Amino acid sequence: MFLLLFCFQKRFRMAQADSRALALGVLAGAAGISLAIVCFRKIGAGGGGRVLHLRSNADHTAGSLGLQTGQAEVLDRLGALIHCVSELKEEVKALKDALPHLQDNVRDQLRGRSGDDITTRKASTLHRTLTRRKKASASATSEGQSSEEAESEGGYITALTDSEEEEESDDDRKPPQEPVDELTALLQKADRLHSCNGAEKAQGLNALLERKAEFDQKCQYLWRLSRAYADAHDFAVDLAEKKSCAENGKKVGEEAISINPQCAEGHQWYAILCGLLSEYESIQNKIKNGYLFKDHLDKAIELKPEDPLSYYLLGRWCYAVSQCTWIERKVAATLFGEPPSATVQDALQNFLKVEEISPKYSKFNYVFLAKCYKDLGHRRQAQQMCDAASAMNIQTKEDEEAQKELDSFVSSL
Repeated sequence: MFLLLFCFQKRFRMAQADSRALALGVLAGAAGISLAIVCFRKIGAGGGGRVLHLRSNADHTAGSLGLQTGQAEVLDRLGALIHCVSELKEEVKALKDALPHLQDNVRDQLRGRSGDDITTRKASTLHRTLTRRKKASASATSEGQSSEEAESEGGYITALTDSEEEEESDDDRKPPQEPVDELTALLQKADRLHSCNGAEKAQGLNALLERKAEFDQKCQYLWRLSRAYADAHDFAVDLAEKKSCAENGKKVGEEAISINPQCAEGHQWYAILCGLLSEYESIQNKIKNGYLFKDHLDKAIELKPEDPLSYYLLGRWCYAVSQCTWIERKVAATLFGEPPSATVQDALQNFLKVEEISPKYSKFNYVFLAKCYKDLGHRRQAQQMCDAASAMNIQTKEDEEAQKELDSFVSSL
């Protein structure tokens, strides 16, 4: 499509240049013909008379008749030629006037103007001019004009007509845009509120709860509701309110993955709510939620392996497990038969994976990278991670918490 338009424009610019040259040539030719006629008339009126006085009366009479007949014939031919030149000048002027609008015509067709408008455009001065010139070319060929020139003119018209007929507008090729349904609009609003950094982030919960009766069987709605509970948990001040948000969020997340077990976000946010709820549970439930956290996070990574958030959370889990005391491991083994197992090296690999997928993902990721490097005895790398964390601006509440932990860690490094 763009190649056709480019060829149109190039051809039309050439046609414009040719039309200017043709117009100048026509004007010059017309001026020369007019001058020749004037000179001829002067000679016929003046100089011709002086020559005839030198001849006899008979010769004078015969010569006058012959001269008048020849003069009239030449004048008729010159008059016809001038008429043709005048028509050609008009056609050239019409062509020059029409060429600047041809690009608008093509643009209108590409935009998908109405049928009546396009029909009007096609009946423009340019098309009428090209048709007249095609007829003139055929007539000129019969009178001795070069057949090659006429064929070229006709070929140009044919190419132009074919291109216009074959050209399709971009709007015709695009699928019609369907109106956004209510669920899509609600999900977009929830995503927009979640991406905010201020307190308005917590407003997403109320916006979703208002439509729960309509969409509580939609997985895309439920996992966002679970995420909204997590956001509300972070902004809640009262401990009981925090625990309530965690409990409700976990319940909604469980509903989401039961409706669609292949939803990566459903498993991801269900794991997050399990982790949040473990902060308010007994040791037994805390360990149980830890196992749920790991299982569903692994499932989320399996379904969506390039999500940096899942690797960051898994790194946090591995680091927390690596710091468990001997007593905590024994309790886990007693309750569930096999204690969770993870090392600092496991945590480090997950945090590095986050940086690989999304460089400068978060201030907290650099803080935990620094902790892992310190525990492994790599103090130089730990200091580099601290510097990288310090260079990042504080934009979210999580960044504020990361900065506090960074300040505490640097003093002990």
